[in-house]
Amino acid sequence: MTSTQDIVQKLWNLCHVLRSDGVTYHQYVTELTYILFLKMAEETEQESQLPKGYRWQNLVGKEGVEQLDFYRKMLVDLGAKGSDRVRAIYANASTSIREPRNLNKLITSIGELDWFSAKQDGFGDLYEGLLEKNATEKKSGAGQYFTPRALIDTIVEVVKPQPGEVIQDPAVGTGGFLIAANGYIRGKHDIYDMMEREQNFQRRQAFVGMELVQDTQRLTMMNLMLHEIESEVVLGDTLSPLGADLPKADVILTNPPFGSKGAGGKPTRDDFTYPTSNKQLAFLEHVYRGLKPGGRAAVVLPDNVLFEEGVGRDIRRDLMEKCNLHTILRLPTGIFYAQGVKTNVLFFTRGKTDEGNTKAVWFFDMRTNAPSFGKRTPLTRAHFDEFVKCFGKKADGTSRRKDLGEEGKFRQFKRAEIEKRAENLDITWLRDNDESSSANLAPPDEIAAEILDLLRQATEELESLSAELDTEVSA
Repeated sequence: MTSTQDIVQKLWNLCHVLRSDGVTYHQYVTELTYILFLKMAEETEQESQLPKGYRWQNLVGKEGVEQLDFYRKMLVDLGAKGSDRVRAIYANASTSIREPRNLNKLITSIGELDWFSAKQDGFGDLYEGLLEKNATEKKSGAGQYFTPRALIDTIVEVVKPQPGEVIQDPAVGTGGFLIAANGYIRGKHDIYDMMEREQNFQRRQAFVGMELVQDTQRLTMMNLMLHEIESEVVLGDTLSPLGADLPKADVILTNPPFGSKGAGGKPTRDDFTYPTSNKQLAFLEHVYRGLKPGGRAAVVLPDNVLFEEGVGRDIRRDLMEKCNLHTILRLPTGIFYAQGVKTNVLFFTRGKTDEGNTKAVWFFDMRTNAPSFGKRTPLTRAHFDEFVKCFGKKADGTSRRKDLGEEGKFRQFKRAEIEKRAENLDITWLRDNDESSSANLAPPDEIAAEILDLLRQATEELESLSAELDTEVSA
């Protein structure tokens, strides 16, 4: 039986078919989504969502220029017809494919995949694998939309979303946090044992998201659908008035985009007390304002949020007044697509009142003396075991947290100490040992392996281009 990983690799290898049409990696995944939706609708017997005449067999039944012309018309019509989910996935859809033979190769290859195995493992896992492949391919530029799954799973595990809670991601990307939260809830509770009203809530109302980029939003909608989530992901800018309309949430999990809002512009939200062009600070303000009393949040943010002066200090102070900022996890470098970016996860709970909620902040340092993560040393869930253990509670319900002092990774700092630091949360106490400076660099064998991997990829691409040229000559 073919594994999901094998099918993902076969789908990814098809991107070479479209290289001669000038299709980028990110465009390829979008293009693939258009065609995969049709095939998966057939496999899951959900073709009733599609208007008659615009289904998999209608596309397969044509050849050459007629097939390409039909495909172009199909994309336009599916964006205006069919179910709400279909219209969202195909909204403003168009194809970058110019050569009929390339489209036919794509359709034929998808039809020949082991769909029985894919169905057994779950189409959601297959699609998630494809999105992860796209994110980890440096040339695709899609890493900005993809948070490492090990980190997402860890965050969800310690935040513990529950049935009946509204769970929001205001920078939803391809939906990783919402899907992991759904998986966690379903793993702990049988949705089919719930009352019909509760089941409908979990499928249609529990998960809320907003995404700025339409191509990414359509990938998210496809991803949610394949994980049996029927909630809508709104296309829009969270830092605009649209973001203020998002419903208050019990849980917010998010990794906001890095950078500044275009040309120094500030959010157009009139409900922000502290407007700023720093997107991460603005998203942080959205998150703590968007929580219900007692609501929980985990937000991935770069180091500058911890120490930026001026409005940064104001927002940190406001956060610690309105919420209990109980934990900051300092993440190792090298786990995101931008290798030098230093990030943290802020965990906090909205208070019942708006004053004096943070009494102390616990810091867990995963960065100092950490290994060099990358392709050869991938970040795994096991790397977070110590943090999860410290974060949690014992069987009797008491906390496992213990200030391990200047030699330990877990330390508590009282609010009074933080105030003396002018609300600066960029706190470190561990020192890199002599070996760590070299340990944090990739070892020579890893560097050599990466060079060989790049050479292998280049060889594969040359062979693919050579095969295409041979085909054109023979034609």
